[in-house]
Amino acid sequence: MRIGVVTFPGSLDDGDAARAARYSGAEVVRLWHADPELYGVDAVVLPGGFSYGDYLRCGAIARFAPVMETIAKGARDGLPVLGICNGFQILCEAHLLPGALTRNQHLHFRNRDQKLRIEAAATAWTNGFDSGQEIVIPVKNGEGCFVGSEELLDRLEANGQIVARYVGENPNGSMRDIAAIRNEAGNVVGIMPHPEHAIDLLTGPSVDGLTFFTSVLAHLAGAAQPVEEEVAA
Repeated sequence: MRIGVVTFPGSLDDGDAARAARYSGAEVVRLWHADPELYGVDAVVLPGGFSYGDYLRCGAIARFAPVMETIAKGARDGLPVLGICNGFQILCEAHLLPGALTRNQHLHFRNRDQKLRIEAAATAWTNGFDSGQEIVIPVKNGEGCFVGSEELLDRLEANGQIVARYVGENPNGSMRDIAAIRNEAGNVVGIMPHPEHAIDLLTGPSVDGLTFFTSVLAHLAGAAQPVEEEVAA
């Protein structure tokens, strides 16, 4: 299985994302923001960082990168896409995920190990977890506060589109403690904390993050439970 990792000007976690994908057993393909070609990858990761310097809004320029046009089309056709931190912001700006990420409510950058609870286990990127499972992965952001209208938040709740919530102290003020969401189909996931920094105990607080990457391999192999089955249950 081939996982593509995109590099934008200002990306700083693309190497870590590639390492995590490689640890999971995938072949890694490095993708460049100005090249629309995906080179036959089976899934895509949009990494953390400060794409295009985070001018305007975070992710607002990156959404117009040539590679994003191809990724957006692929995502609408079922291509698994994971947006991490800045990648989550890009997915929202590209309207592949609803809502928006804004400045942390306390106006401070947060960098710490964070406990999360997995709320939706039947996505392309979380099928290796159990619903309700608590994990620990790092969070590091200054604009990680997820916001949306009450109508949107109610819809995300009703559709099972909230993938993970913060447990304990909310690091950025995200509404309803939302740390990750998915699209309706379950192939696109945006997460503010960094699973790529928790793939081995030498460099991270846990190995919980690796499951995001092994999950997509299981999904691609057809071993994952369809999203519709979990929602119906």
